[in-house]
Formats: sequence, structure tokens, C-alpha cells
Amino acid sequence: MKVVLFLCTGNYYRSRFAEEIFNFVAPFECPGWAAVSRGIAVDLGINNVGPIARSTAQALQKRGISVNPLFARMPLQLEIADLESANHIVALKEAEHFPLMQERFPSWLGTSDPCRIEYWHVMILIAWHRNRRCL
Repeated sequence: MKVVLFLCTGNYYRSRFAEEIFNFVAPFECPGWAAVSRGIAVDLGINNVGPIARSTAQALQKRGISVNPLFARMPLQLEIADLESANHIVALKEAEHFPLMQERFPSWLGTSDPCRIEYWHVMILIAWHRNRRCL
């Protein structure tokens, strides 16, 4: 199974949205792929209450993807092992996440191919879901 790793700051809004949408369509549109998500700086989400943002769960429900916040997992902090084991890495906003990667994971960035992380805007993800294109 190949893995796409979605990154955002707190693993509470955008990366969780991306993970759920991808895993919803992957069995049909991208067989052999699965998504996971992590936060580059989960500690910055001090106002995040619960495992997933209510607005994220609602946005997924509007798209026919059921997520029960009571049973969802808590946000997960990105680790080097996550970066090394992913087949494809997508961070969901370059202006925000590239500086965080430089600050938190400089050694990994320094030794990896700079193209190893693709930067998307969350609207690209919604368009991908509409068009159902595989990586």
C-alpha cells in the first residue's frame, strides 16, 4: 500500500479534511493508496478542542463523508519517520507550512529532495475530489 501524507499545522482542520476525502475516494479512484495526516506543530493548536474541528466534520458530512468527532482520533504530531515512510507528501499551504518545516525539521529538509513535499491550497483538494484524479 502506498501512502500519501497530508500536513498542516495542527492536524485539526485541513490535513484531517484531506485525509478523510482521500480515503473516501481512494478505494475506487486510487487503488493501492491510503492517506494519513499529521500536524507540523500540533503544540500551536492550543485552542483546538477535541479530536477534530467541528467545521471540518461538518464540511465532510456535506460531502457525504461521515466523521463522528466523539470517536475520531486526536491530532498527531509529525515525526521524521512519517516523512521518511510516505510515498507522497502534501502540505496544505506553502506560505504557512514551509517555514514551519524549516523551523521544526531542518535536518530532514536539508537531506531530502526539495520536491519531496508538494504544496497545495485546500481548494485544490476540493477540486481534486470533484475531478477524482489519482496522484
